[in-house]
Amino acid sequence: MYPVPAKEIRREIVIGGSRFIATLAPVFSVDEAKAFIARVKREFDDATHNVPAFLIGGGKSVTAHASDDGEPSGTAGRPALAVLRGSGLGDVALVVTRYYGGTKLGTGGLVKAYTQAAQAVVLAVPRAQKVMAHTALLAVPYSLLEQTRLLVKGKGGEILDEEFAADVMMTIRFPVEKFDDFEEGLQELSAGKLSAEIMETGEILLKIGSS
Repeated sequence: MYPVPAKEIRREIVIGGSRFIATLAPVFSVDEAKAFIARVKREFDDATHNVPAFLIGGGKSVTAHASDDGEPSGTAGRPALAVLRGSGLGDVALVVTRYYGGTKLGTGGLVKAYTQAAQAVVLAVPRAQKVMAHTALLAVPYSLLEQTRLLVKGKGGEILDEEFAADVMMTIRFPVEKFDDFEEGLQELSAGKLSAEIMETGEILLKIGSS
């Protein structure tokens, strides 16, 4: 298991008058990475350079790519990719956009600038893990609504939706490993009357540090 970005974020630094805008996002295939890179390039189509790097997969099984996008060879894409590799993140794409500010940085300066821009966004991004989760439906009488809400949160789940009718129809989601513990708590709370019905199971991103 390896951490992935929890969401897309952006950070900007200015070095030698040049603006470096680093945009980082989770991507789970080469096609997703290419689509993200193309979107950022469209957004900053007037930039001097849009330098991409990505890692698909994680750990020892990784597809990696980087490009200097017109910067001197080895001064942009490679440093950005090195920061991604050193971050421990997988399934991650990065574009460092540069607006030239009139001062040449030299090859050493470029390596340092692209490294710093990549580090700024990598350090800021919240991290998540891919986990298998159940999405389930649960009909709750109003008399047990608040207690059930607290139970869902306390057992590490989340409430995706609530529909109010004769009972409250909750749509809830739990990491697979936490679902049985929730069901046991629900049985105790309702004296065996309530049970959640699993509707689907699939991968979700769970923020690291989430209960």
